[in-house]
Formats: sequence, C-alpha cells, structure tokens
Amino acid sequence: MQGLADAFWRAVAYCLHPRVIGLSLLPLVISGVAVFGFMFFFWESAVASVRATLESWMLVESLLHWLDSFGLQAFRSALAAIVVLAGVLPVVILLSLLLVALCMTPAIVRLVAERRFPGLEKKHGGTLAQSLAASLGATLLALVLIALSMPLWLIPPLVMVLPPLIWGWLTYRVFGFDVLAEHASADERRALLKRHRLPMLAMGVVCGYLGAVPSLIWAVSGVAGIIFAPFTILVAIWLYTLVFAFSTAWFTHYALAALQAQRAAEPVFVSEVLPGA
Repeated sequence: MQGLADAFWRAVAYCLHPRVIGLSLLPLVISGVAVFGFMFFFWESAVASVRATLESWMLVESLLHWLDSFGLQAFRSALAAIVVLAGVLPVVILLSLLLVALCMTPAIVRLVAERRFPGLEKKHGGTLAQSLAASLGATLLALVLIALSMPLWLIPPLVMVLPPLIWGWLTYRVFGFDVLAEHASADERRALLKRHRLPMLAMGVVCGYLGAVPSLIWAVSGVAGIIFAPFTILVAIWLYTLVFAFSTAWFTHYALAALQAQRAAEPVFVSEVLPGA
C-alpha cells in the first residue's frame, strides 16, 4: 500500500508539470476535431433518427404523452439527445484513452525515468506494434463487455460498479503494458504484471472511478449541457485526458519502482576464478 500511495502523490505532482499539461493539448485537439466533425455532420440527423425510433415504441410513446400532459413537450427532443450522448460518450472515453496511450504515455514514461530512475536499464521488451495490438484488443473486449453489461446498468447499485470495473480493467491492461514496454524485458514484464496484478488492477479501478468524474458535467449543467453539447463534450474530453495522463503517471511511478525492486532482488552470480587458471 505504501508503494501505491507514494506513486499516487508523485503522479498528482507530475500532472502539474508544464510538459504534461502541454502534452494533454494534442489529444484534446484531435478528439475535439473528431467530435466537432460528428456534431456538424451527424448530430441533427442522429437525434432525429433516435427520436423517431423512440416514438415508434408504444411504451416510450405512452410515457412521452404522459409527460406532455404536464407541459414537458421539450423532453421529447431532450430524451433523444440524451440517448445520442450516451452512445457518443463511451466512444469519446475510449478515443481519449487510446490517444493518451499513443501521444502522452511514451513522453510521461521518459519524464519519470529521467527524473526518478536515470540508472534503470532499458531492455525494450515491447514494440509499438505490440502496444497497439494490446491496446486495440483490450479496447474491443471492453466495448463488448460494456455492450453486454448495459442492461444491468438499470439496476442502481450495478451502474456504480460495472462501468468503473470495466474501465479499470482496460486501464490496467493498456497502461500496464505501455509503461513497461521500454524498460522491462518481455519476461520481466510478464512476471511483474503477474506479481502485481491485484495492486495494479486496484489502481485501474480507482482510475475508472476518476474517469466517471467528467461525466458529472452533464448532471451539473442539465439542459444547458445538452444545448451546448459540442463545448461540454470538449471540456469533458480535456478532463478525460488529464485523468488518463494521471493514470499513466501513477502506473509509471509504481511499475518502474516495482521493476527496480524486482531487479535488485534478483540473485547476482559471481563467477569464481580458480587459482592458476
């Protein structure tokens, strides 16, 4: 636990580093362009299509008529927009995670290694292609798990448990590989991830709960958040980026410290030189 707490506070401090703040702007720009492109070309048609689909369902239409009787006609459009946003946000979160893994993780790992572990040998046990394959594979599996678990989100306790667990597992899988790719050999990485699976999975779950914080923007902003959805999503993307940047720094501090301790604990064999040899 001491190692987790030490790495946590170091990660918080690193997120205030000007280089890390600057690095967070690149994923923000890329995600922002993608989101504004979607909003410009597809937002109105997506909302209209979802609204037509909802109104074709008798149960939903009965509920909307009941709300109309209370003067809540605007809820029809708001409900369709909420459904579209509910579908867009998981994609935004995954996009932010992948962009941080690709654009920020190598730089943050170098920064931490230079400042805290300058003598740690680099054994280059993972390649960029392996990192991409691992990240995409874990992301696709996370999408499947999200889709399968969505019906369970209607049960109040589970909606507070299942999404963070899925995001936490994904964070653990992605960052657990990436932060060790340069410094650890393949065998060292596998051994370390196996030995520290539970602590790193716990870190991932905590990061999963932190990743839910930007979603509170919608609860706080209410109808205004839907009206100004492109800008609200942009703010959410930046917050997601900072959360994932913190996750990267936390995993980096913990994993490199664990790697250094693992190497220090390895037995050192000294070959003896026989007299007269």
